[in-house]
Amino acid sequence: MGRRARGRRLQQRPQGAEDGAEGGGKRREAGWEGGYPEIVKENKLFEHYYQELKIVPEGEWDQFMEALREPLPATLRITGYKSHAKEILHCLKNKYFKELEDLEVDGQKVEVPQPLSWYPEELAWHTNLSRKILRKSPQLEKFHQFLVSETESGNISRQEAVSMIPPLLLNAHPHHKILDMCAAPGSKTTQLIEMLHADMNVPFPEGFVIANDVDNKRCYLLVHQAKRLSSPCIMVVNHDASSIPRLTIDVNGKKEILFYDRILCDVPCSGDGTMRKNIDVWKKWTTLNSLQLHGLQLRIATRGAEQLVEGGRMVYSTCSLNPIEDEAVIASLLEKSEGALELADVSSELPGLKWMPGITQWKVMTKDGQWFSEWEAVPHGRHTQIRPTMFPPKDPERLQAMHLERCLRILPHHQNTGGFFVAVLVKKSSMPWNKRPPKLQGEPRELVRSGPTDPAELESKPVGGIDDTEITERAENVENNGSKRDGVCGPPPSKKMKLFGFKEDPFVFIPEDDPLFPPIQKFYALDPSFPKMNLLTRTTEGKKRQLYMVSKELRNVLLNNSERVKVINTGIKVWCRNNSGEEFDCAFRLAQEGIYTLYPFINSRIITVSMEDVKILLTQENPFFRKLSSETYSQAKDLAKGSIVLKYEPDPTKPDTLQCPIVLCGWRGKASIRTFVPKNERLHYLRMMGLEVLAEKKKEGAVLAPESAGGSGPPEAEEAGAEHGVEPAASASVDAAPGPDPAEGALPR
Repeated sequence: MGRRARGRRLQQRPQGAEDGAEGGGKRREAGWEGGYPEIVKENKLFEHYYQELKIVPEGEWDQFMEALREPLPATLRITGYKSHAKEILHCLKNKYFKELEDLEVDGQKVEVPQPLSWYPEELAWHTNLSRKILRKSPQLEKFHQFLVSETESGNISRQEAVSMIPPLLLNAHPHHKILDMCAAPGSKTTQLIEMLHADMNVPFPEGFVIANDVDNKRCYLLVHQAKRLSSPCIMVVNHDASSIPRLTIDVNGKKEILFYDRILCDVPCSGDGTMRKNIDVWKKWTTLNSLQLHGLQLRIATRGAEQLVEGGRMVYSTCSLNPIEDEAVIASLLEKSEGALELADVSSELPGLKWMPGITQWKVMTKDGQWFSEWEAVPHGRHTQIRPTMFPPKDPERLQAMHLERCLRILPHHQNTGGFFVAVLVKKSSMPWNKRPPKLQGEPRELVRSGPTDPAELESKPVGGIDDTEITERAENVENNGSKRDGVCGPPPSKKMKLFGFKEDPFVFIPEDDPLFPPIQKFYALDPSFPKMNLLTRTTEGKKRQLYMVSKELRNVLLNNSERVKVINTGIKVWCRNNSGEEFDCAFRLAQEGIYTLYPFINSRIITVSMEDVKILLTQENPFFRKLSSETYSQAKDLAKGSIVLKYEPDPTKPDTLQCPIVLCGWRGKASIRTFVPKNERLHYLRMMGLEVLAEKKKEGAVLAPESAGGSGPPEAEEAGAEHGVEPAASASVDAAPGPDPAEGALPR
């Protein structure tokens, strides 16, 4: 806005508006708060629509509407795969929640958080504390700092209660290949990663998660969320979910199509189940949103079903209560699957969760309130807006065989949550359009395609017209044309796919004979079983500054699909080059991000430390050997300068002490040891050991200023300017900018 425009606006302000108190009072009386009109939580069309559809049990309508007008309780989830989960839960229950008892803020009694009855092992909690109260109340400062810090460390996820349901119903196991079709911002993806790492003693589970989102910028938010869990089994890709490419993998030297064991299909929706947190929906709600989204939702669900393995499970979910986005999509998908898919009965899988069964009859309403009960009644001029797949099947027997009552609709007033819809589908056989009739001897190969003429058939035409065999043959042709360099997985050429957003660096696997690796192997005495073929960098030229690692299954996916998939990020950082690394026996130091994956393979340079040693190492900048225990000193004194592993093993005979193992990256200097641990992870470990670090102490410089951006050199070169040697975590800068910034780890070099 220019100076003249600002001047005009000031002149036009009503008299008295300059007086903050008086003007503010007038604005508040007029229904304004903070300069914005207060949104009235009323929408007559919304009420008329859902009352007519009878999705709410009789006699509960007033409670339903009352719940929608109340703010949504805050919910948090403790990440379940880390060995620290039980310690965090113990810390929450016995320290922070106890401090909230009998506490009042602004005259309102603070309700102590309660566990979600249906979430396993008390790992999810809900509270009536709003973000505003948490941020502004001095009494809650410690609790707020705890939440922020632990969220950043990946130990706690602030996630809406109902959004935790789909991953639980997916019932994923460590060996499953999982596709998350519409993954951003990533809270459900992190749940799936946790399920892969159910056994923390297995650094590389057989399964993996491919997390996709159509929005390039949101993919980087997804990277940030996933990076907090430091898994080598996650890959973030950027595609339209309704046409996400089929991938191939190498199985015993032969190309085969990758079918997923589990698919999460949390589709874009109108979001009227989120009215409690997105109050704009009250004002903007119309049936047109659902009518416009139905086709896309059906295409995405169809594409997911095509890529599901026989016997696999797909969860379809929306945060909408509307049958056009819910049951209508499921009914249409079941109908065109011709028995290949069926709804699973999951009524007993989440005991404690209250839900309503899916409905079997519904009508379609236009934005101006006109109702239609069947497709035949829709005038021709409305055919582009209203489609035949939006109506329930006419045949009562077919409708009954679908078992739509097995769908789950979560209503807000039943357990003080948002509104939600979930359906669990199981694949019994290939989709009908993927079944090829046997080829007669001597006949030319033809692609079997159906030519639907009826509008209903046109609507349900599958997304892809290519069958599985043809895809495999194409993949082999691409592989054999010699255009791809070994071990280099770059972005697809522009002819194949138009790229939007930021161009990604290639993924380059370290060749087996690369001279870079033997010094690393010798320095850390890596086990012969170490999968060095899974190491990669993000550059084809110059010095390799960072080394990343993926599981062998993801390596297989990367190497066989670089021509057809746009990968945003994969792998965890395991080693970083020292600026003056040539002075040492090894040019690469360990990175905290990947230490739990690497540790099982390292047989040298490990120092076992006591809890007191850990406290000293995490709170002092460069403690001299004499400050540490004699046991630690005796292990460190004979080690050459360079990167080390610091391992704390819990003592089961002392149940009051920290009972989970800790592995830290450190540096053995001339006469001191320092740790290379991200700030929030450092705070996490201190908290688990009973030490609280307050904001005031940070100001005094007592704890944790981030390391300088160029902090990849040895500590001796950095001690003058760095406080506490906090390693720059891959996602450290995202607090400031959750966009696609190279510093956040989405584009590591």
